[in-house]
Amino acid sequence: MSQKKYYLFNAENFILGRMATKIAILLQGKNEVGYAPNKTGEVFVIVTNADKLNVSGRKKDDKMYHSFSGYPGGITSQKLKDVIGRDSRKAVWESIYGMLPKNKLRDVVMKKITISKDQNHGVVNGQIEEITA
Repeated sequence: MSQKKYYLFNAENFILGRMATKIAILLQGKNEVGYAPNKTGEVFVIVTNADKLNVSGRKKDDKMYHSFSGYPGGITSQKLKDVIGRDSRKAVWESIYGMLPKNKLRDVVMKKITISKDQNHGVVNGQIEEITA
């Protein structure tokens, strides 16, 4: 049985999309020698300082998140700036979720992510490796 690995990302040091791609690669296990697309590894990711999120260009004003209820007229749209203002963890979660393959493992893998708004992440167990930009 393999040992759990924890990776710590400080969102203050990364741009949102670049951080999300690195996290998606780690969660899928594509950086491991024994990569198999139908298996998940014992990798857990901790993201801190989500409130100090960086995005490049004018994405805060231009990027839109859409949600559709299924009913006529049931589409709601929000700018990235509003999503970050309401709950910055949702913006990080959405970006990582969108980078993962659209299959049955995506929800399983997303449970291995802890996102916190500040420096306190609450994970005490295991060796934590800090990833820098």
